[in-house]
Amino acid sequence: MWKWLPAAMGVNLLLGIPGVVPVWLLWYYASNGPLADLGWTRREPTENDGMLFWLVAALAVNAAFLIVWWFANRPLRRRTALDPLVYWPAGALTALVPTFILMFVL
Repeated sequence: MWKWLPAAMGVNLLLGIPGVVPVWLLWYYASNGPLADLGWTRREPTENDGMLFWLVAALAVNAAFLIVWWFANRPLRRRTALDPLVYWPAGALTALVPTFILMFVL
């Protein structure tokens, strides 16, 4: 059962590479919408089309990514010896590793 753990972590790391896009879309929407309204960030000066498009795009891309992530992890979860309460948060954090690397590098 433990032999599937590296495969599960590898799948989550590989899914984290395209997973940078949904995280960026969430940040773009939040920084130009609610966080700018609170005064915590500044709006993009060329963003004058409104935030509805970005909200719809961010929700659609995030929903698609989460569905792919869940379908990729569901069979691996059954094969690992980890408890589901440990596997799912560990898988989510592993998928965020490429985003964290980009944040620290850039």
